[in-house]
Amino acid sequence: MKRRVAHLPLHGGQAPAWLFKRMTRLAGAVTMAIVDQFGPEEMLARLADPWWFQAFGCVLGFDWHSSGVTTVTCGALKQAYRQHGRDLGIIVAGGKGGVSRKTPDELARISDEYGINEGDRLIYASRMSAKVDSAAVQDSFDIYHHSFFLTPAGQWCVVQQGMNEQQKAARRYHWLGESVRDFVCEPHAAVRDVDGLFGTGQRGKKPAGGAPRQLLLNMVAEEADANRKASAELIRENPDWLLEQVKRYTEGPTLFAPTRHRVLDLDVSRSRLRKIVVAAHESDPQDFETLLGTKGVGATTVRALSLLAELIYEAPTSRRDPADAKLPGKPGSESTQDRRWADYSYAHGGKDGTPFPVDCATFDRSIEVLNRAVRSARVGDNERVEALQRLARVSRGDDGAA
Repeated sequence: MKRRVAHLPLHGGQAPAWLFKRMTRLAGAVTMAIVDQFGPEEMLARLADPWWFQAFGCVLGFDWHSSGVTTVTCGALKQAYRQHGRDLGIIVAGGKGGVSRKTPDELARISDEYGINEGDRLIYASRMSAKVDSAAVQDSFDIYHHSFFLTPAGQWCVVQQGMNEQQKAARRYHWLGESVRDFVCEPHAAVRDVDGLFGTGQRGKKPAGGAPRQLLLNMVAEEADANRKASAELIRENPDWLLEQVKRYTEGPTLFAPTRHRVLDLDVSRSRLRKIVVAAHESDPQDFETLLGTKGVGATTVRALSLLAELIYEAPTSRRDPADAKLPGKPGSESTQDRRWADYSYAHGGKDGTPFPVDCATFDRSIEVLNRAVRSARVGDNERVEALQRLARVSRGDDGAA
């Protein structure tokens, strides 16, 4: 499992219809070219790389600061899938807002259509990736976009985004399900801290008005293992006893030192919490992953159990931001430190006019060249593809031939 994170500043505006149409055509052409040359699993690996994804968005017509790159790039890929179907090489489900909540139904239909035997596994991956980033990792970003990409063989990746309206910032989460071992313990091979890369400088700032930011909670950190086990153990206890502990540890203004006040939301609805706790208790979860997957168990319940587990069992929680881990370079490839994804916005320009207005003639020519190369390769003529490969080698400086 690989899970990576990107930070982005929020901006207004949207991609105009004439540009989105071109984005869809180019996104489809690029995807088919990559799938034909390297296989569909490589396209998933690239979508799961936050650096590559951002560069891809810039090529599609976003400037280096466009926060809409996530939703519109994913939307363009989904529209390309609608247009090309199986020929695209990958399958796209999910989307923004209410559409994201229909992802499990989409995956069920897709599994039937493509004869994928493990459709339930894909639905579980979709639900758990969303649950981890919305409830198990509480970093002040609320998930509102969830796109699920998969191959006919059942390989998958997720690109989802959360928003912090007070900080005017967004955070993008990338998942690649290459070898799922554990959804709730370091479910990533690497997490990229891109505050500096994306220039947001948002982490650690107080929201507008000076209100304190909610203390970060990372239940999927390796060091939170004891707390995860204790949280599941708590929910297996008698619900009346557990709710009495919640009451004990949240009543009264002087119970905790001031630094503890942000750990547990004191405005939690105990009546609602009782319903959730009883339902979770009846399901008898033997581990934290099962607990997290229980219907109704969200961020408030996870935070309450985590705090109680810390106080009762002395099982420490983790406050480590999941974006703090460094992302190692891909073995055998050039370091992305030698390139800047913002450079790719110079390919066709940006929708906001930065670094220059979208050059429609160049944009259309790029689409035409890629589509011709894909069509030619699919009928056995690789001359155009080989020409593009030679151009890529020359641009990297590792081939002296023109």
